Amino acid sequence: MIAAIFSFLVMLNPFALFLYLKPVMHDLSDADFRAVFLKASLISFFIFLVFLLFGDVVFEKVFRINFESFRIFGGIVLFSLAYIFIVQGKKAFIQIKGDLHDLASEIALPFMVGAGTISLTILMSEQLVLWQGVLSLVLIMLINYLSIMGMKQMRRGMRSKRVQTAFDKNMELLLRINGFFVGAIGIDMVVTGISNLVMAAQKV
Repeated sequence: MIAAIFSFLVMLNPFALFLYLKPVMHDLSDADFRAVFLKASLISFFIFLVFLLFGDVVFEKVFRINFESFRIFGGIVLFSLAYIFIVQGKKAFIQIKGDLHDLASEIALPFMVGAGTISLTILMSEQLVLWQGVLSLVLIMLINYLSIMGMKQMRRGMRSKRVQTAFDKNMELLLRINGFFVGAIGIDMVVTGISNLVMAAQKV
């Protein structure tokens, strides 16, 4: 369960999310930002919960898509995002524009709920019993929420502009380092998906 939580947090990438949300933090009051980000976290949690409960049934029965195909596609997307993280850093992110009521869903999708996190949720449904999976999701969303709020308060407590700039650069450095892990996870998803498809074809 601990390994699943760690992998999910690497994929969720609180450092990238913090850098992405900086313009939103600047435009909203503390209370509004907390409310919006809490709502985004809840939206993400319930989406993950659906995939945890139903696993790959959503793909195979509803959309009639082989999960391995989604895994391969998700791996390619993750590898592409990781490349952007490493090469462009925070320049890869754009500012969110929209009404306050729509902001939470714009944060949740696709920056918290994406191909990688959905794939990991489905894998959790296969590897963990239900209560462990639900507990893992609760802990993941709580850690992510507290990480963002903690970094926000930490940066706000820095009165010097120079110190704030140094903090932002360190966050960007962590974002680039995290990109290597995300890229490795993406490649692993592609390799695993292809291997599973080949094994399934051989059985037929």
